[in-house]
Amino acid sequence: MSGSGKSLLGVWLYKRGQNWAVKEGSPLHKPHDVRHRVPEESLDDRARRNLIPMEENNKGNDNKNSVIFSLKNQVGGLARALQVFQDLGINVVHIESRKSLRRGSEYDILVDVECDSKRMEQLMKMLSREVAAINLAHYEQIGTIPHAPSLSAAASFDFSEVDMPWFPRKISDLDRAQKVLMYGSELDADHPGFKDPVYRKRREKFAEIANSYRYGQPIPRVQYTPEEISTWGTVFRELHQLYQKFACKEYLENWPRLVKYCGYREDNIPQLQDINVFLKRTTGFQLRPVAGYLTPRDFLSGLAFRVFHCTQYIRHSSDPFYTPEPDCCHELLGHMPLLANPSFAQFSQELGLASLGASDEDIDKLATLYFFTVEFGLCKQDGMFRVYGAGLLSSVAELKHAVSAPEKTMRFEPDVTCKQECIITAFQNAYYYTDSIDEAKEKMR
Repeated sequence: MSGSGKSLLGVWLYKRGQNWAVKEGSPLHKPHDVRHRVPEESLDDRARRNLIPMEENNKGNDNKNSVIFSLKNQVGGLARALQVFQDLGINVVHIESRKSLRRGSEYDILVDVECDSKRMEQLMKMLSREVAAINLAHYEQIGTIPHAPSLSAAASFDFSEVDMPWFPRKISDLDRAQKVLMYGSELDADHPGFKDPVYRKRREKFAEIANSYRYGQPIPRVQYTPEEISTWGTVFRELHQLYQKFACKEYLENWPRLVKYCGYREDNIPQLQDINVFLKRTTGFQLRPVAGYLTPRDFLSGLAFRVFHCTQYIRHSSDPFYTPEPDCCHELLGHMPLLANPSFAQFSQELGLASLGASDEDIDKLATLYFFTVEFGLCKQDGMFRVYGAGLLSSVAELKHAVSAPEKTMRFEPDVTCKQECIITAFQNAYYYTDSIDEAKEKMR
């Protein structure tokens, strides 16, 4: 929370396990008839509807809880509110908002989480330091429900006239966050495959798959051509020789599991659906096919819901060690092993959560910090620089360059790193390291 005042105005716990109920006394519902106050559908109704599939798949699971709080319309207010969840390492599985029925300058935010009762108690205690946190299950027993503090009780600036950028409130909203900045089905003249009509036709097919995809659908399987598999094999073979020497231990720990469960090998390009199933079971991350290079805002918003936008196409065979854009070699060899690491998955989600509702300026800073950590980050292990950045782990030449250029390697400091230029088509001017991946995560908090 900022020093200028409290942005959270009230917290209301609505769900324990699988039981949902409208609580009398909540400022979010009119006691005699909820429907009169919410013509479309109440948050409680939406929560009940959205959680049906989850409950069916997790019968008897008491770790599903939800918090509803009121939020002032402040710049960055949501990101600061969700910081409490991040600090406790609580997995956020659903976020939804609507304009407050009480005050036009407030929003009601529903957050579905996965945590046990002890962690939920800690959450309530931490929130109570900032607001009047209310566990309605407790107050229902004693028969008294306290009122949420009034707006005047929280001394802070009112940004009610500031428009917050749109952001996805629930995971299915990602269907609307698919703006491709570069490439996709259209290639620039300097792209290696620009003059190859067969390659361009193939890219159109991949773009069609991504553009037709909707949340909840299985990811279509691709029948890769012999030429595409050969390109993958060339890249796979060269990079695999470097991993034991330069990749971080978290990366190496998950490699055998990807071989076993996802078909990682030189003569086979793994299918996104197989990796999707594996990641959901290990860290809760999901994959979503994408047509090309997404806007930073759309890409980061996916991470907030533990969704990683992943390409299915592969670079042009004329230059297997160069690509001006992310491709399946980059995604599958660079990113996937670390998304199977719980701590790194949490780091990725926290970067995404910080982007929700952020200004364009803050999005640029977050994208740069993502670039120099998740894409090009290094850490110290056993007294040596080890790589965890996917951009390095999927580039033979730059991987060798980064670990042999100590004069370009500096300690990661978010306030400094966010000003560094990101270079796409050449080696970076600087690389940043921490003593561990967890240290990078802590510095971003």
